[in-house]
Amino acid sequence: MKGFPDKAVTSNFYLETPTESSTTALTSDCSEQRPSDSKLSRASLWSSFFSSAFTVFESYRESPTCEKKGVHSRSNGWTSAVKKVVAGGSMRRLHERVLGPTKIGIPTQTSDIWLLGTCYKISADGCSAEAEATGNILAEFTHDISSRILVTYRKGFDAIGDSKLTSDVGWGCMVRSSQMLIAQALLCHQFGRSWRRTSVEPQDQDYITILHLFGDSEASPFSIHNLLLAGKAYGLAAGSWVGPYAMCRSWETLVRSKREETVPELCPFPMALYVVSGDENGERGGAPVVCIEDVHRSVEFSKGQVDWTPIILLVPLVLGLDKVNPRYIPSLQATFTFPQSLGILGGKPGASTYIVGVQDDNAFYLDPHEVQQVVNISKDDLEADSSSYHSNVIRHIPLESIDPSLAIGFYCRDKDDFDEFCSLASKLAEESNGAPLFTVAHSHQNTFVSSCDAYQEDDDADDGHGGDEWQLL
Repeated sequence: MKGFPDKAVTSNFYLETPTESSTTALTSDCSEQRPSDSKLSRASLWSSFFSSAFTVFESYRESPTCEKKGVHSRSNGWTSAVKKVVAGGSMRRLHERVLGPTKIGIPTQTSDIWLLGTCYKISADGCSAEAEATGNILAEFTHDISSRILVTYRKGFDAIGDSKLTSDVGWGCMVRSSQMLIAQALLCHQFGRSWRRTSVEPQDQDYITILHLFGDSEASPFSIHNLLLAGKAYGLAAGSWVGPYAMCRSWETLVRSKREETVPELCPFPMALYVVSGDENGERGGAPVVCIEDVHRSVEFSKGQVDWTPIILLVPLVLGLDKVNPRYIPSLQATFTFPQSLGILGGKPGASTYIVGVQDDNAFYLDPHEVQQVVNISKDDLEADSSSYHSNVIRHIPLESIDPSLAIGFYCRDKDDFDEFCSLASKLAEESNGAPLFTVAHSHQNTFVSSCDAYQEDDDADDGHGGDEWQLL
């Protein structure tokens, strides 16, 4: 079997047939690529509608006066309606009509919650003392999830390249989800996992600097403008939807370019980034492999100044055809128990979200689909209003309903952290009943060694692959 890249889907309201998903998947009982199901096509079509509708409004608003006069009688009602939809919150209702209703709150108050490597233990005892303790724990959980940086659709930013688009409504949710994951890595790097947002002013300089990195202008290193430019080779373009694999590779390209442009001390991204692929660079089927030799090469950009550089690991996966194969659900849940967890880029077909935690069979997520006015925060503005980058709303979806095309992220601060990650990942692979999310190997030569044996430098090969074959993105 050969791997395949996911390509961008260009938004076009005037399509005669529904836009098909760019991502297809294969499992052990299917050896050829197949189109996505009608549900995914429907979601992509509606996503195209949302993007095109807003684009019509933005293009009209920016047209020269003479052009406005010529089309005013025909388009004024349409653009006014679109503006009302976007400004009035109807965009979310339209998304929910197609993709399912949003579930808000905590599903149950009797089960533990795992949020990006942190466990919130909830007692099932019904006594008043335990109920009070549970209330305090849930409050801590809410404070934690609301402290994660939320990046959403924006409107009113400078046009992206030659596209004249000044909003990413309807097509930018995967870009926004990935920005949230990378922002979480930067928070962990700068403050540690225990950091929580406070209302104290002036705000922390490093926190403001992180927000500045994700502003919506070319001046911000990790803006949507710069990500689309870096991902051009992978199909990223303004007005087009993109899948997790292309998004991961685009971040890899952007990070590489930024550290090549500047000296290490001034690089806005103080860590390496490694995209985990499968055997022979993903050109054959098989679980993706964290190759320790490759990781060590990835951290060499520090140019000998330190022995180890913090690193982000991104693992793009396809875990089924139209839905996640149930065999992988326990392993997905377990990744949130890793101290190195950065969550998952995933969601429902055509609607990417940033999944940050689990409780039983439900996944908590941050939703990029709210439309907000652009806010570009200067890195020196310690009194900037950062409220649009956070939300107290807790949303959840069943894990079984997420799109099988996703990407998992991990952050390793130092070599000990990476060694712990490898140990946990190897154990998870061994306990996966033949369906590992990914494996660990010292080199590509022992890719097919069982995961634990590979990490423990055991040279005895295991010829049985077991479980499902894999289709790499």
